[in-house]
Amino acid sequence: MTLTLAEDYKHQTVLLDEAVEALDLTGERAAAVIVDGTFGRGGHSRKILQHLNSSGRLIAFDKDTQAIASAQQIIDPRFEIVHDSFATMAEALQERDVRQVDGILMDLGISSPQVDDASRGFSFRADGPLDMRMDTTRGISAAEWLATEDEQIIREVIKNYGEERFAFQIAKAIVARRAVQSISSTRQLAEIVANTVKTREKGKDPATRTFQAIRIFINKELEDLEIGLAGAYASLAPHGRMVVISFHSLEDRIVKQFFASKVTLPQPDRRLPIRSVDLPQPEMKLIKKIKPSDAEVTANPRARSAILRVAERLPVHILGGGK
Repeated sequence: MTLTLAEDYKHQTVLLDEAVEALDLTGERAAAVIVDGTFGRGGHSRKILQHLNSSGRLIAFDKDTQAIASAQQIIDPRFEIVHDSFATMAEALQERDVRQVDGILMDLGISSPQVDDASRGFSFRADGPLDMRMDTTRGISAAEWLATEDEQIIREVIKNYGEERFAFQIAKAIVARRAVQSISSTRQLAEIVANTVKTREKGKDPATRTFQAIRIFINKELEDLEIGLAGAYASLAPHGRMVVISFHSLEDRIVKQFFASKVTLPQPDRRLPIRSVDLPQPEMKLIKKIKPSDAEVTANPRARSAILRVAERLPVHILGGGK
Protein backbone atom coordinates (compact mmCIF):
# COMPACT_ATOMS: atom_id res chain seq x y z
CA MET A 1 0.00 0.00 0.00
CA THR A 2 1.38 3.39 -0.92
CA LEU A 3 0.84 5.95 1.78
CA THR A 4 0.80 9.63 0.98
CA LEU A 5 2.21 12.23 3.33
CA ALA A 6 -0.46 14.25 5.15
CA GLU A 7 1.14 17.48 3.89
CA ASP A 8 -0.10 16.51 0.42
CA TYR A 9 -3.71 16.92 1.54
CA LYS A 10 -5.44 20.29 1.68
CA HIS A 11 -7.53 21.52 4.56
CA GLN A 12 -10.08 24.31 4.42
CA THR A 13 -10.73 25.82 7.82
CA VAL A 14 -14.46 26.02 8.52
CA LEU A 15 -15.98 29.36 9.60
CA LEU A 16 -12.51 30.89 9.69
CA ASP A 17 -13.41 34.59 9.69
CA GLU A 18 -16.56 34.15 11.75
CA ALA A 19 -14.78 32.24 14.53
CA VAL A 20 -11.90 34.69 14.88
CA GLU A 21 -14.22 37.71 14.73
CA ALA A 22 -16.30 36.14 17.51
CA LEU A 23 -13.23 36.29 19.80
CA ASP A 24 -13.43 40.10 19.45
CA LEU A 25 -9.72 40.86 19.22
CA THR A 26 -10.22 44.57 18.56
CA GLY A 27 -8.83 47.53 20.53
CA GLU A 28 -7.27 46.57 23.87
CA ARG A 29 -8.22 42.94 23.28
CA ALA A 30 -5.51 42.71 20.63
CA ALA A 31 -3.18 42.15 23.60
CA ALA A 32 -5.26 39.15 24.70
CA VAL A 33 -4.18 35.69 25.79
CA ILE A 34 -6.03 33.23 23.56
CA VAL A 35 -6.30 29.43 23.50
CA ASP A 36 -6.86 27.46 20.29
CA GLY A 37 -8.05 24.12 21.65
CA THR A 38 -7.61 22.27 18.36
CA PHE A 39 -4.75 23.51 16.18
CA GLY A 40 -5.50 21.10 13.31
CA ARG A 41 -3.59 22.58 10.40
CA GLY A 42 -3.48 26.02 12.00
CA GLY A 43 -6.05 27.98 10.00
CA HIS A 44 -7.65 29.59 13.04
CA SER A 45 -4.32 30.01 14.87
CA ARG A 46 -2.67 31.86 12.01
CA LYS A 47 -5.69 34.16 11.68
CA ILE A 48 -5.69 34.85 15.43
CA LEU A 49 -1.99 35.77 15.33
CA GLN A 50 -2.78 38.29 12.58
CA HIS A 51 -5.17 40.04 14.98
CA LEU A 52 -3.00 39.95 18.12
CA ASN A 53 -0.51 42.74 18.77
CA SER A 54 3.02 42.22 20.09
CA SER A 55 1.72 41.78 23.66
CA GLY A 56 -0.76 39.07 22.69
CA ARG A 57 -0.24 35.37 23.28
CA LEU A 58 -1.66 32.25 21.68
CA ILE A 59 -1.45 28.78 23.25
CA ALA A 60 -2.68 25.97 21.00
CA PHE A 61 -3.42 22.31 21.72
CA ASP A 62 -3.66 19.21 19.55
CA LYS A 63 -3.43 15.45 20.01
CA ASP A 64 -2.31 14.72 16.45
CA THR A 65 1.45 14.44 15.92
CA GLN A 66 1.07 15.64 12.31
CA ALA A 67 -0.72 18.75 13.60
CA ILE A 68 2.13 19.30 16.06
CA ALA A 69 4.63 19.07 13.19
CA SER A 70 2.59 21.64 11.26
CA ALA A 71 2.45 23.95 14.30
CA GLN A 72 6.21 23.78 14.75
CA GLN A 73 6.56 25.55 11.41
CA ILE A 74 5.15 28.70 13.02
CA ILE A 75 8.08 30.72 14.30
CA ASP A 76 6.49 33.40 16.44
CA PRO A 77 7.37 34.30 20.06
CA ARG A 78 3.67 34.86 20.80
CA PHE A 79 2.79 31.27 19.87
CA GLU A 80 3.14 27.93 21.71
CA ILE A 81 1.84 24.48 20.80
CA VAL A 82 0.97 21.81 23.39
CA HIS A 83 0.85 18.15 22.33
CA ASP A 84 -2.24 17.11 24.27
CA SER A 85 -6.03 17.24 24.32
CA PHE A 86 -7.84 20.46 25.20
CA ALA A 87 -9.21 18.43 28.09
CA THR A 88 -5.87 19.15 29.82
CA MET A 89 -6.21 22.90 29.22
CA ALA A 90 -6.69 23.99 32.84
CA GLU A 91 -3.64 22.05 34.05
CA ALA A 92 -1.49 23.08 31.08
CA LEU A 93 -2.29 26.76 31.65
CA GLN A 94 -1.49 26.46 35.35
CA GLU A 95 1.87 24.89 34.50
CA ARG A 96 2.61 27.98 32.39
CA ASP A 97 1.50 30.31 35.17
CA VAL A 98 -1.41 31.52 33.03
CA ARG A 99 -4.25 32.21 35.46
CA GLN A 100 -6.86 33.46 33.03
CA VAL A 101 -7.27 33.78 29.28
CA ASP A 102 -9.37 36.21 27.25
CA GLY A 103 -10.70 33.85 24.63
CA ILE A 104 -10.92 30.14 23.81
CA LEU A 105 -11.67 28.62 20.41
CA MET A 106 -12.53 24.94 20.06
CA ASP A 107 -13.06 23.54 16.55
CA LEU A 108 -14.34 20.01 17.19
CA GLY A 109 -14.09 18.75 13.62
CA ILE A 110 -11.46 16.38 12.30
CA SER A 111 -9.20 17.89 9.68
CA SER A 112 -9.29 16.94 6.00
CA PRO A 113 -5.72 15.49 6.05
CA GLN A 114 -6.85 13.08 8.78
CA VAL A 115 -9.87 11.97 6.75
CA ASP A 116 -8.17 11.86 3.36
CA ASP A 117 -5.00 10.07 4.46
CA ALA A 118 -5.93 6.37 4.23
CA SER A 119 -3.09 5.44 6.59
CA ARG A 120 -4.97 7.11 9.48
CA GLY A 121 -7.91 4.73 9.16
CA PHE A 122 -10.67 7.33 9.58
CA SER A 123 -12.37 6.91 6.23
CA PHE A 124 -14.39 4.11 4.69
CA ARG A 125 -13.78 5.57 1.23
CA ALA A 126 -10.20 4.29 0.91
CA ASP A 127 -8.55 1.15 2.23
CA GLY A 128 -6.07 1.53 5.06
CA PRO A 129 -5.15 0.19 8.48
CA LEU A 130 -8.07 0.42 10.92
CA ASP A 131 -6.45 2.84 13.36
CA MET A 132 -8.64 5.95 13.92
CA ARG A 133 -6.48 7.40 16.71
CA MET A 134 -6.02 11.18 16.74
CA ASP A 135 -2.87 10.63 18.79
CA THR A 136 -1.06 7.60 17.41
CA THR A 137 1.41 7.68 20.32
CA ARG A 138 -1.25 6.72 22.89
CA GLY A 139 -4.12 4.31 23.37
CA ILE A 140 -5.25 1.40 21.22
CA SER A 141 -6.32 1.36 17.57
CA ALA A 142 -9.86 0.62 16.40
CA ALA A 143 -8.65 -2.75 15.08
CA GLU A 144 -7.19 -3.71 18.47
CA TRP A 145 -10.40 -2.67 20.22
CA LEU A 146 -12.69 -4.58 17.84
CA ALA A 147 -10.52 -7.68 18.21
CA THR A 148 -11.23 -8.09 21.91
CA GLU A 149 -14.24 -6.03 22.99
CA ASP A 150 -17.46 -7.62 24.19
CA GLU A 151 -20.28 -7.67 21.61
CA GLN A 152 -22.64 -5.79 23.90
CA ILE A 153 -20.15 -2.95 24.38
CA ILE A 154 -19.55 -2.72 20.60
CA ARG A 155 -23.31 -2.53 20.12
CA GLU A 156 -23.71 0.23 22.70
CA VAL A 157 -20.87 2.27 21.20
CA ILE A 158 -22.30 2.05 17.68
CA LYS A 159 -25.81 2.81 18.94
CA ASN A 160 -24.94 5.66 21.30
CA TYR A 161 -22.12 7.39 19.40
CA GLY A 162 -23.37 6.66 15.88
CA GLU A 163 -27.12 6.80 16.57
CA GLU A 164 -27.19 3.71 14.35
CA ARG A 165 -30.48 1.76 14.44
CA PHE A 166 -28.76 -1.38 13.10
CA ALA A 167 -26.18 -1.43 15.90
CA PHE A 168 -27.29 -4.88 17.11
CA GLN A 169 -26.84 -6.48 13.69
CA ILE A 170 -23.53 -4.72 12.99
CA ALA A 171 -21.98 -5.70 16.33
CA LYS A 172 -23.08 -9.29 15.82
CA ALA A 173 -21.57 -9.35 12.31
CA ILE A 174 -18.27 -7.90 13.59
CA VAL A 175 -17.97 -10.56 16.28
CA ALA A 176 -18.84 -13.32 13.78
CA ARG A 177 -16.23 -12.09 11.29
CA ARG A 178 -13.41 -11.72 13.82
CA ALA A 179 -13.95 -15.34 14.87
CA VAL A 180 -12.63 -16.44 11.47
CA GLN A 181 -10.55 -13.47 10.34
CA SER A 182 -8.98 -10.46 12.05
CA ILE A 183 -10.55 -7.11 11.11
CA SER A 184 -7.57 -4.92 10.41
CA SER A 185 -8.52 -2.64 7.51
CA THR A 186 -11.11 0.07 6.86
CA ARG A 187 -12.35 -1.77 3.79
CA GLN A 188 -13.06 -4.92 5.82
CA LEU A 189 -15.12 -2.99 8.36
CA ALA A 190 -16.96 -1.01 5.66
CA GLU A 191 -17.87 -4.26 3.86
CA ILE A 192 -19.13 -5.87 7.06
CA VAL A 193 -21.41 -2.89 7.68
CA ALA A 194 -22.55 -2.68 4.03
CA ASN A 195 -23.48 -6.37 4.06
CA THR A 196 -25.41 -5.91 7.31
CA VAL A 197 -27.27 -2.62 6.77
CA LYS A 198 -29.90 -3.32 4.15
CA THR A 199 -31.38 0.18 3.91
CA ARG A 200 -29.29 3.25 3.22
CA GLU A 201 -29.89 6.84 4.22
CA LYS A 202 -30.09 9.18 1.23
CA GLY A 203 -26.64 10.51 0.35
CA LYS A 204 -24.87 8.52 3.08
CA ASP A 205 -22.61 5.49 2.94
CA PRO A 206 -23.99 2.74 5.23
CA ALA A 207 -20.68 2.75 7.14
CA THR A 208 -20.90 6.46 8.02
CA ARG A 209 -22.51 6.06 11.44
CA THR A 210 -20.38 3.06 12.47
CA PHE A 211 -17.09 4.78 11.59
CA GLN A 212 -18.20 7.94 13.40
CA ALA A 213 -19.15 5.96 16.50
CA ILE A 214 -15.90 4.01 16.74
CA ARG A 215 -13.81 7.13 16.10
CA ILE A 216 -15.62 9.03 18.87
CA PHE A 217 -15.12 6.13 21.28
CA ILE A 218 -11.46 5.43 20.47
CA ASN A 219 -10.55 9.09 20.94
CA LYS A 220 -12.83 9.72 23.95
CA GLU A 221 -14.13 12.73 22.06
CA LEU A 222 -17.27 13.38 24.09
CA GLU A 223 -15.55 12.80 27.45
CA ASP A 224 -12.77 15.18 26.42
CA LEU A 225 -15.36 17.74 25.32
CA GLU A 226 -17.16 17.75 28.67
CA ILE A 227 -13.87 18.06 30.57
CA GLY A 228 -12.56 20.64 28.11
CA LEU A 229 -15.63 22.87 28.39
CA ALA A 230 -15.41 22.86 32.19
CA GLY A 231 -11.68 23.60 32.06
CA ALA A 232 -12.21 26.34 29.51
CA TYR A 233 -14.83 28.06 31.63
CA ALA A 234 -12.60 27.83 34.72
CA SER A 235 -9.74 29.44 32.76
CA LEU A 236 -11.78 32.22 31.18
CA ALA A 237 -11.49 35.81 32.43
CA PRO A 238 -14.59 38.00 32.90
CA HIS A 239 -15.77 39.21 29.48
CA GLY A 240 -13.68 36.43 27.92
CA ARG A 241 -15.33 34.52 25.09
CA MET A 242 -15.74 30.85 24.30
CA VAL A 243 -16.18 29.99 20.62
CA VAL A 244 -17.04 26.38 19.83
CA ILE A 245 -17.61 24.81 16.40
CA SER A 246 -19.36 21.43 16.42
CA PHE A 247 -20.01 19.08 13.51
CA HIS A 248 -22.57 16.54 14.71
CA SER A 249 -25.58 16.51 16.99
CA LEU A 250 -23.93 14.65 19.88
CA GLU A 251 -21.18 17.20 20.45
CA ASP A 252 -23.41 20.20 19.66
CA ARG A 253 -25.90 18.99 22.27
CA ILE A 254 -23.14 18.93 24.90
CA VAL A 255 -21.99 22.45 23.96
CA LYS A 256 -25.54 23.81 23.90
CA GLN A 257 -26.40 22.28 27.28
CA PHE A 258 -23.14 23.50 28.83
CA PHE A 259 -23.79 27.09 27.76
CA ALA A 260 -27.41 26.84 28.90
CA SER A 261 -26.28 25.67 32.36
CA LYS A 262 -24.17 28.83 32.69
CA VAL A 263 -26.83 31.17 31.36
CA THR A 264 -29.80 29.90 33.35
CA LEU A 265 -28.92 28.83 36.89
CA PRO A 266 -31.29 26.91 39.21
CA GLN A 267 -33.28 29.32 41.35
CA PRO A 268 -34.45 28.82 44.95
CA ASP A 269 -38.11 28.48 45.88
CA ARG A 270 -39.92 31.77 45.21
CA ARG A 271 -41.52 31.59 48.64
CA LEU A 272 -38.16 31.96 50.40
CA PRO A 273 -37.33 35.48 51.70
CA ILE A 274 -34.39 36.13 49.38
CA ARG A 275 -33.68 39.52 47.83
CA SER A 276 -33.54 39.56 44.07
CA VAL A 277 -29.95 40.83 44.23
CA ASP A 278 -28.96 37.70 46.16
CA LEU A 279 -30.46 35.24 43.69
CA PRO A 280 -28.06 33.13 41.58
CA GLN A 281 -26.99 35.22 38.61
CA PRO A 282 -26.08 34.06 35.09
CA GLU A 283 -22.41 33.17 34.69
CA MET A 284 -22.36 33.57 30.92
CA LYS A 285 -24.39 35.26 28.22
CA LEU A 286 -25.01 33.89 24.77
CA ILE A 287 -23.59 36.03 21.99
CA LYS A 288 -24.52 34.28 18.77
CA LYS A 289 -24.97 31.09 16.81
CA ILE A 290 -23.66 30.90 13.25
CA LYS A 291 -23.90 28.36 10.44
CA PRO A 292 -21.77 28.38 7.28
CA SER A 293 -23.09 30.38 4.37
CA ASP A 294 -24.35 28.66 1.23
CA ALA A 295 -21.20 29.88 -0.53
CA GLU A 296 -18.92 28.23 2.07
CA VAL A 297 -20.84 24.94 1.92
CA THR A 298 -20.62 24.97 -1.87
CA ALA A 299 -16.87 25.57 -1.73
CA ASN A 300 -16.32 23.12 1.15
CA PRO A 301 -19.12 20.52 1.54
CA ARG A 302 -17.54 19.28 4.81
CA ALA A 303 -18.69 22.57 6.38
CA ARG A 304 -22.37 21.77 5.86
CA SER A 305 -23.05 20.41 9.37
CA ALA A 306 -20.98 22.98 11.29
CA ILE A 307 -22.55 25.08 14.04
CA LEU A 308 -20.58 27.84 15.76
CA ARG A 309 -21.75 28.92 19.22
CA VAL A 310 -20.35 31.90 21.12
CA ALA A 311 -20.79 32.77 24.81
CA GLU A 312 -19.15 35.36 27.05
CA ARG A 313 -18.25 34.97 30.71
CA LEU A 314 -19.91 37.55 32.96
CA PRO A 315 -18.19 39.29 35.89
CA VAL A 316 -18.53 37.57 39.24
CA HIS A 317 -21.66 38.59 41.14
CA ILE A 318 -20.92 39.25 44.82
CA LEU A 319 -23.77 37.99 46.96
CA GLY A 320 -25.15 40.58 49.35
CA GLY A 321 -23.55 43.41 47.44
CA GLY A 322 -26.83 45.31 47.05
CA LYS A 323 -28.44 47.63 49.60
